[in-house]
Amino acid sequence: MERLQQQMKFILEVDKVKQIIRQTYLADGSRKENDAEHSWHLALMAVLLKEYANEEVDLAKVIPMVLLHDLVEIDAGDTYAYDQAGLATQRARETKAADRIFGMLPEDQGTKFRNLWEEFEAYETAEAKFAHVLDNCQPLLLNDASGGKSWKEHTVHKSQIYKRNEHTAEGSREIWEYMQQLIDKHIQLGHVIDD
Repeated sequence: MERLQQQMKFILEVDKVKQIIRQTYLADGSRKENDAEHSWHLALMAVLLKEYANEEVDLAKVIPMVLLHDLVEIDAGDTYAYDQAGLATQRARETKAADRIFGMLPEDQGTKFRNLWEEFEAYETAEAKFAHVLDNCQPLLLNDASGGKSWKEHTVHKSQIYKRNEHTAEGSREIWEYMQQLIDKHIQLGHVIDD
């Protein structure tokens, strides 16, 4: 029962991810999404868009990776993609959170989840590269659907989006090309500042 108790305690703890509000609005622009909604969306996208990965990917790795990649934000908070001050301390805050959160699990599962999180962060394997494509593409799709709402609020520049996505094509050239078309559209509409 001790193992099950640890797992149940972890399940209740990660319920807090539903309270982590992101800067990205839902497609209809009515409110900002939370981390749980974001992670679910990525898992569904992984199944749907697997054919566009540059390399063969194992969904049995990608899906858990995208479901747990933002659990660290329970402690570390959501760091907005274009917040330079927040990005400077993000790794340290998230590593400390990973120690605590994944440390709640039975050792074998905690190690497995921590390793998947580290793999995602390292951005080296085919699975991590594809997971990052999804993580970068999903907010962009929602920004497009909501009329560039978050981009306008934060006066986002094209150079910021391109910097954030400098490795996106490594996971999927086709999805990155699609994303570029959306960025160009929003430059034309004045939602993204061209620079």
